[in-house]
Amino acid sequence: MRDIGDLKLSNILLEVDDDGIASVTLNRPDKRNALDLATIEELVDIFTTLPRAGVRVAILRANGPHFSAGLDLVEHHRQNRSAAEFMQVCLRWHEAFNKMEYGGVPVIAVLKGAVVGGGLELASAAHIRVAGPDTYFGLPEGQRGLFTGGGATIRVADLIGKARMIDMMLSGRLYRGQEAVDVGLCQYLEEDAEARALQIAR
Repeated sequence: MRDIGDLKLSNILLEVDDDGIASVTLNRPDKRNALDLATIEELVDIFTTLPRAGVRVAILRANGPHFSAGLDLVEHHRQNRSAAEFMQVCLRWHEAFNKMEYGGVPVIAVLKGAVVGGGLELASAAHIRVAGPDTYFGLPEGQRGLFTGGGATIRVADLIGKARMIDMMLSGRLYRGQEAVDVGLCQYLEEDAEARALQIAR
């Protein structure tokens, strides 16, 4: 069994306070916290380890102005993966998000700026979502010739319903502000989302 101190992390920062609250921070702000395969593997490791480490709750947050712009398109195009290879990548995304959702540790996501594509798939695997006033949600994959490989067709549909999810995918529709709360993309809209998430965690 791996200990938190044994994790080798370069794209994510991990801290656990004396109350057993883990802070899991996406740390690729120059990439709008886009999710490359290395980051996904770190998420798998983290959310495999936290339930066994006495962590009571995790706060998932991000450095920089954006939560996550989704799939790292630069890596994706550079790797020039076949369809079969990309399917294996998608399976690792599913593994990471399943570890989050079903690992036994409640996850509170602090959202800001872009929560789009794979970033929304990541956020939708959290149990509670707290959005700041500048947060916007979208599924732009269809406009870029991609498919939603990280589970949006299941998790986002569970949050907002099939018809709204299809509309987001086909039209590029964005949700923000109170409308995002009303349709179910987040449960809280707060001026200070970080403080509210910590209050909920405590």
